Amino acid sequence: MRAPETLRRRPVLTHATAVWLRLRLNEIGPLAALIAVSGLGYGFLALAHEVGEGSTEALDRKILLALRNPADLADPIGPRWLEETMRDITGLGSVFTIVFLTAAVAAYLMLTGKRRVGWFVIGAVGGGELVSTALKAVYHRPRPDLVPHGMEVFTASFPSGHAMMSTIAYLTLATLLARIERRRRVKALVLGLGVTMSLLIGLSRVYLGVHWPSDVVAGWCVGAAWAALCWFTALQLQRRGEVEAPDPPPV
Repeated sequence: MRAPETLRRRPVLTHATAVWLRLRLNEIGPLAALIAVSGLGYGFLALAHEVGEGSTEALDRKILLALRNPADLADPIGPRWLEETMRDITGLGSVFTIVFLTAAVAAYLMLTGKRRVGWFVIGAVGGGELVSTALKAVYHRPRPDLVPHGMEVFTASFPSGHAMMSTIAYLTLATLLARIERRRRVKALVLGLGVTMSLLIGLSRVYLGVHWPSDVVAGWCVGAAWAALCWFTALQLQRRGEVEAPDPPPV
């Protein structure tokens, strides 16, 4: 008696799964993405206003000084290997690293038959770089001069390009990987690694004294907002069949 009962339940489970996937693609996913874009975008604009008013200056200075040896402001706190590690971490958010990683992932996607997804990744990261450059030109905030810099810098300070671009690139790539992975624990791991990488790169910029903390928070906000906007766009393109959909999870 149990076998027929199990067989009768399978179509129900299959139908429920199909409904959930359709709902996630057409309703829940786009709504969550738009909420994230709105909230993070507002957070960035509010922070930019506070920076323009000088309201963040005291906290910015306090945090930067807390990360330095009071007897020698050129010496970050912690052992020497920590400073070198921070330089290694910050390199993961450099223009070369982001461009190389994006190109490598896009090439892989194209060679495996997902050409439109590959071009979408290039557009998402490339567009983010243009937005970062434009925002730096608009706000044109000077780099911190409170402590010596731990490495060379060449652009304006607000928002942090490393924090923004690493958030865009690593979150976008982590989201793509999570979409094609069927196991929830692996999805959580991939997304967690993307978030962790973005956070570490931003923190390394403050530790090395090349950004005010508010620059980094602003970079995280606008980077995550851009990534969410790209996610919303990808869902719409996928629904129209203009971007390849991931394989459905097993039932």
